[in-house]
Amino acid sequence: MQIGLMSLGDIIDDPVTGTPFSAAERYKMTIEAAVVGDRVGIQGYYIGEHHGIDYTFSSPAVVLAAIAERTTRLRLGTAVALAANLDTLRMAEDYATVDVISGGRLELVTGRGNFFERTYDLFGQDAAESAPRFAEAMELLCKLWPGEPVHWSGQYRPPITGQYLQPTPPKRDPLPFWVGGGSSPATAQLAGRLGLALMLPSAFGRPDKFIEVANIYREAFAAAGHKHDARVGACWHGWVGKTDAYARERYEPRYRAYHAFNQAMIKCVHSNPPAYLTTAFDYDFLSTRGPAIVGGPQAFAERFTTLSTLVGADVNLIKMDMGGVPREEYVEMVEILGSEVIPLLNTEARAPIAATA
Repeated sequence: MQIGLMSLGDIIDDPVTGTPFSAAERYKMTIEAAVVGDRVGIQGYYIGEHHGIDYTFSSPAVVLAAIAERTTRLRLGTAVALAANLDTLRMAEDYATVDVISGGRLELVTGRGNFFERTYDLFGQDAAESAPRFAEAMELLCKLWPGEPVHWSGQYRPPITGQYLQPTPPKRDPLPFWVGGGSSPATAQLAGRLGLALMLPSAFGRPDKFIEVANIYREAFAAAGHKHDARVGACWHGWVGKTDAYARERYEPRYRAYHAFNQAMIKCVHSNPPAYLTTAFDYDFLSTRGPAIVGGPQAFAERFTTLSTLVGADVNLIKMDMGGVPREEYVEMVEILGSEVIPLLNTEARAPIAATA
């Protein structure tokens, strides 16, 4: 069981202190937290990609390259790269560059991004084509990544006639690719067929709704006969403090502000969102039956283990920098997560995994 951090780059003024938040501060705290995470044993740092809304991370590859130069062990991932919107060759070049700079530490998580209909409008694309666009992009990406000459033609970009990926990333088997998705059986089946890992999304609502799609993925993966193992990842909202009471008190206004931010954002990007994404904020529900993990180190570790086991996650990403949390508090939480929570997870998780191997 591995644990990483994820950040989408929301820009929200601190609801506790009223301190304005800026993009410059968001980038600074992200890189600083990644450096601390590298030191205290966090598995990886995963950066989101959005366009035209109040998430400031639009170029994850640039941020990950900056983190790569200040870390030595941390896996460097996306959450997610918008493969259906980007040109596949250009995307491959950007992330191959990160992989080369970091010495082979890239974990590329891609997604259709079909929930964000306005992004398709912004790029002059049709959201109704998201599934075939994404499938074509992922199949081409898998062909490009080994660095051999590629002869290919498709529907959504010009043909490739013998060109190859530069820089050529370090050889890895299996490929360091994840497909992000939790609502579409077709996306899960694509990940399984291609032999890629599946990353379940971060979303308000009940986590058990993702169990079915994870099972669909595993079935497709097994049917394809891959020699390596299927892998599932999951994303959670989290807040850890020295004590349970302190963590719950500090998190509530930030989580409430992030929920309100999401409600406003959803109305801007999607014409008919699912009902679970538009429900009223319910802190008790979200932190006991929803995607939130809140508490001191022991309580955090126990709930983390429960949620991870629920969906069968091999890798778990925690988003803790939401709702205008200041840099000092965020970095402190990363320190606690690595130095106090991870040792508890290692103690709890190893025995049952070994027993079922």
